[in-house]
Amino acid sequence: MQHRRGCSLEEYMLQPEDYVHVLGPKLSPLDELRSVCHATGQEDAFYLCNVDDVVHKMELWRQLLPRVRPHYAVKCNASRVVLNTLAALGAGFDCASKGEIEEVLSLGVDPSRIIFAQPAKPATHIRFAAGRGINLATFDNEEELYKMRALHPKCRLVLRIRCDADDATYCLGIKYGCDAERDAPRLLRTARDLGLQVVGVSFHVGSGCREEHVYRRAVRAARHVFDVAEGLDIRGMRLLDVGGGYPGDPEAEPVFRKMAEAINSSVAEFFPSPDVDVISEPGMYFVSSAFTLAANVHSKREVRSEAGDLESVMYYINDGAYGSFIEAVLDTKRFRGVPLEAHGESCDAVPSSVWGPTCDGTDKVEDGNLLPPLELGSWLLYHNHGAYTVALATGFNGLPTPKVHAVVSTSTWSQLRDRAPFTESHFVPSLATGRRHTSASLADPHPCV
Repeated sequence: MQHRRGCSLEEYMLQPEDYVHVLGPKLSPLDELRSVCHATGQEDAFYLCNVDDVVHKMELWRQLLPRVRPHYAVKCNASRVVLNTLAALGAGFDCASKGEIEEVLSLGVDPSRIIFAQPAKPATHIRFAAGRGINLATFDNEEELYKMRALHPKCRLVLRIRCDADDATYCLGIKYGCDAERDAPRLLRTARDLGLQVVGVSFHVGSGCREEHVYRRAVRAARHVFDVAEGLDIRGMRLLDVGGGYPGDPEAEPVFRKMAEAINSSVAEFFPSPDVDVISEPGMYFVSSAFTLAANVHSKREVRSEAGDLESVMYYINDGAYGSFIEAVLDTKRFRGVPLEAHGESCDAVPSSVWGPTCDGTDKVEDGNLLPPLELGSWLLYHNHGAYTVALATGFNGLPTPKVHAVVSTSTWSQLRDRAPFTESHFVPSLATGRRHTSASLADPHPCV
């Protein structure tokens, strides 16, 4: 295979979004974002990923939940830089399909760090997991047990129970999780009779949970299942999975701290023995605040009254509901774009709506935002935008999905550069140093000449 002069084959083989741009002294992620926005020919929407933020989240997790080993929910955001960073930090991974398993294994992650956390698995995915040495998986129904006996009988199984928070954005219990008192004893007996090994219990209280007290209910229910298993002479129950749904936005940190306190006290009360391993499945916690979306204003339309007075402005950006803003259509989150370029306080703000680029009339990102007059080519920033955005973007209407441009400080770079799967070739100078403004295309972030 030929490659450009000056590049090693390893560098050439790396995909563009594998690269992490190291910020020079006194440079911030915003400096890098500006450099990308102002690069020659750059108009496509893109994400800026701050790797330092992901590392900080891991440090905070280990500080607040020292007994709980996080297994990152790959479905939330499978950007290569996120997976690389969490793998380098020693995280486990929650995979829900053979595609996610394959992606994580390609990083060199040991299969023992993966839980196949999908209670209803297609047979082909079970065969794939068995062939790749994935030996930990969840279930919540009898049919799944018969599939596992036929396709992966040596797999260690985790029974998922249902315990829903009263206050959560998404309730997952309507789809997954058995009743701890009514269903769990029957499923445990079936597993025992089939010669399958059940090693623990998992639950998920709901994504976007805002009720810390639910964790005591859930951990207590898990303790009940452990006790039932002991009564059925099922040995080897050594795992408690406290699920995901933890908030990742900065303003939600007090909520997360309360959740951590509730989990710690509940685990200490019901599972005091250190012989029980405790894991979790956080997703948006690790990525929400690490990502900022930059979208370009490519068109606008003024809405005027019959008298000709300006009433509002409609701005059209190059990302929308079929890209990074599915939650706008689902009405589960409100978005407010911030202009990249600061405007003075005297600037006359105008009621504005922001629309996505597709021909779909429901492709609206936000409404009622007071924005200063924006010229075509202006950039709007959407912060805390890393969860279920990159992963859900589509190519509807033939439009490109935003790429990820990652940055890291020199201090964090020095921590990560020698930790697999990272190598030195993953790290390149930032655009904000001024060295590469003339060749700063996101499609070719590491020019070798």
